[in-house]
Amino acid sequence: MNWSYVVDAIPRFIDAAFITLQLSFWGILLSLFLGLVIAVITAYHIKPFYLIARSYIELSRNTPLLIQLFFLYYGLPKIGVHWDGFTCGIIALTFLGGSYMAEALRAGLLAIPKGQIEAAKSIGLSRYQIFTYVIFPQAWAVAIPALGANILFLIKESSVISAVAVAELMFVTKDIIGMDYKTNEALFLLFISYLVILLPISLLARYAENRVRRAKYGV
Repeated sequence: MNWSYVVDAIPRFIDAAFITLQLSFWGILLSLFLGLVIAVITAYHIKPFYLIARSYIELSRNTPLLIQLFFLYYGLPKIGVHWDGFTCGIIALTFLGGSYMAEALRAGLLAIPKGQIEAAKSIGLSRYQIFTYVIFPQAWAVAIPALGANILFLIKESSVISAVAVAELMFVTKDIIGMDYKTNEALFLLFISYLVILLPISLLARYAENRVRRAKYGV
């Protein structure tokens, strides 16, 4: 292990980590929004969008992210749609993550007892108020463990975006290995980079899950 090379390469990995975080941030944010829309449609069987939403979930969950990414980056230009690798990466993460977020949120929505909804109706709340103040907060709490796992999953899946020449962590790692033959050093920095990113998020997700559990059972 060449530690002087490791020290010299740290700035490259810091820059790559920021790109990974940007990809992950937008992918997660947009997938949460898309997932909520799809979850509402599938949980309440909203026609005529239900079949479209279910088809999207099955297509997204049963095709690899790499294939989705290649379709956006190499396939769409054939019909005149040109996006850079960064944009394609965000769209691909959103497309994949939206289905996982939708299933997690759908489970949360379906977990709300019907009695609470009937009670909310009885005091004159509108449908919007019932969803905003009664259903969604509880559904979000129920879905927190699955949402946390999905967030970690999407951050790790962002490594696939290196395939379209986006200089995130995996791209820089492969570049160092290919150009300087510093395999051990590159993989060590890659491991540390993902650990620094993922460990705090994992601990935060565990903390949120424990807070929800204590609130539910009053402990």
